[in-house]
Amino acid sequence: MSIAEQAGELKRKPADIGFAIGIAAILAILFVPVPAIILDLGLALSLSLAILILMVALWIEKPLDFSAFPMVLLIATMLRLALNVATTRLILSHGQEGHLAAGHMVGGFANLVMGGDFVIGVVVFVILLTVNFIVISKGATRIAEVGARFTLDAIPGKQMAIDADLSSGLIDENEARARRLELEQESSFYGSMDGASKFVRGDVIAGLIITFINSFGGIIVGVLRHNMDFAAAADAYIRLTVGDGLVTQVPALIVSLAAGLVVSKGGNKGTADKAVVAQLGGYPRALIVGSGMLGVLALVPGLPFLPFALIGTAMFLGSVSLKRRKAQFGKFEEDKKKAAQEARASTEKDSVRNLLKTPAIELCLGKQIMNQMLVDQVELTQRVTKMRKKFAQLYGFVLPDINVTDDLRIPPKSYAIKVHGTEAASFELRPREVLVITAGKEKPKVPGDIVKEPAFGLEAMWVPEMFAAELRDADYGAFDPMSVMLTHLSETVRASLSLLFSYRDLRALTDNMEPEYRKLLDEIVPGFLSFSSIQAILKLLLAERVSIRNFHLVLESIAEVAQHTRKPEVVAEHVRLRLAQQICGDICGGGKLRIIRLGGKWDTVFMQSLRRDNKGEIIEFDIDTKNLEAFAGDAARVIKPHVNNGTSFALACSPEARPYVRMIIDRVFPNLPVLSHIEVAKANQIDVIGSLS
Repeated sequence: MSIAEQAGELKRKPADIGFAIGIAAILAILFVPVPAIILDLGLALSLSLAILILMVALWIEKPLDFSAFPMVLLIATMLRLALNVATTRLILSHGQEGHLAAGHMVGGFANLVMGGDFVIGVVVFVILLTVNFIVISKGATRIAEVGARFTLDAIPGKQMAIDADLSSGLIDENEARARRLELEQESSFYGSMDGASKFVRGDVIAGLIITFINSFGGIIVGVLRHNMDFAAAADAYIRLTVGDGLVTQVPALIVSLAAGLVVSKGGNKGTADKAVVAQLGGYPRALIVGSGMLGVLALVPGLPFLPFALIGTAMFLGSVSLKRRKAQFGKFEEDKKKAAQEARASTEKDSVRNLLKTPAIELCLGKQIMNQMLVDQVELTQRVTKMRKKFAQLYGFVLPDINVTDDLRIPPKSYAIKVHGTEAASFELRPREVLVITAGKEKPKVPGDIVKEPAFGLEAMWVPEMFAAELRDADYGAFDPMSVMLTHLSETVRASLSLLFSYRDLRALTDNMEPEYRKLLDEIVPGFLSFSSIQAILKLLLAERVSIRNFHLVLESIAEVAQHTRKPEVVAEHVRLRLAQQICGDICGGGKLRIIRLGGKWDTVFMQSLRRDNKGEIIEFDIDTKNLEAFAGDAARVIKPHVNNGTSFALACSPEARPYVRMIIDRVFPNLPVLSHIEVAKANQIDVIGSLS
């Protein structure tokens, strides 16, 4: 823990200890006799806390701004009940001493409300109890129950809406995380309010029971213990009991009102006064009609004229003022709308240009596949996000956003992968079936249709989902439709890395470099190469799936030969030599680099096909068509069995022939790396698994 965090902990400790002492004091009041002066302080604190809660409830913008309300409600309720028990103890112990036996708060409320007659106090107490229990607390409880139920039912839909906005790019991950947190807090708050509203009702019932117990218990104590006659005992103890009930019910009524305001706020934004005034006083016609009706009531014989006339006049003046303000606001909105229309007309040409923009990567789903993916939208979004992060770690730049859309032009069960608006791959999925890879193995004895796996072209079968567990136990690879689609997407993106690496990605790499390498870049650009040339070199590397994550090594390699040649192909080959250890490490499986050598026959054929100028530089590659067909046949015969076995390996040849061997092999085995002998020499362990001869 840092020093700042330790200091923060020390600052919080006094508040934590004080809060714990306060809770312990509330519990102690239940069992320990409390003097009247301390009881007065506690009752004043209870009333003050209730008023503070009501004021906060009035001025919060939304219910979640007072998310601690259920806990505050519990503490306030427990404080009132503890004080009620303490006053009961004082009333029963010292009730014969007079109206101040339970403190000045109880006696003062008794005299203020009763006016010297305890019957009046009883009537007022029963009315307050009825208003609190039947009207406010019951209504607030019902609103809390319905709000909690509807909020919890709406969570899956809101979660899907957040994920849809994230996948479509309307919001970023931070905004999505904040919305999910707010949704979680909202569900917790309404769930807590559903239970907390029971505290209010329970407090009212407990107050009623305590009041009746105090009344009858006080009369019995007065008559039997203090030899008072029945009338005197009833007057003394009922007066104190009703005073105690009033001083307790007033804070309870205030807190119940605050609870009702919080849970009834609903979707209204802004403070309560703004919402009420804006909606009640927002309709001039209603104010005019209301003022007219009040004018009629003012003229009715027997009814007071002045109150109705004053209120009716105020409503009429308010309606006139509101009409003027609405007219001004309407004019302002009309001017604003005209300005927006003019701006839209001036940018109409630019909006046409926006139609020409196409997403870099787009996953188009057929209707049936789209409906199925909507159910698993969260999983699809998470897996696509993980794939982008993995590519960023592997290849050193961030892929563009992957747009998932539906397309009615493709078959319902199919999907298409587009790169810069052009379809790069497609495949037909089968819902409720799994794709089993059978390459290099005996076909399983289960019903299914033989197909080619889309990502690597391996032999596979579509098998009903019920056989998936059995096939996995038999060591077959069985993949659900989403995994098949995302694997195909991953390999298609991997094959299109050079197309996806843009000039903006290059500038993002160069802008984030350390100052020392920034100086090195200034030596290269524009003295020897341009940024476009560096981009072309990086594209050549990415076209062969060579990672540029070690960009500083790439830049050093470019600097070594930039002053001698400006051909991107030549510079890229030199960069490969510098990155040979990284390239071999990325291909290695189990610590060994497995290679298939290009035999002497084909090595000679390729070397003889290179045409050179007087300086010895290669200017043309001219191979005979028969040799090209024969090479493709030999390559398929030797390489295909290893591909079917899932072995990770590379093809090795001479440095000069490597680009051209790669050019031909890419047409047959696009995922097969082609290395030069110099690059292979950088590997730790080499395992020759075959020869192409």
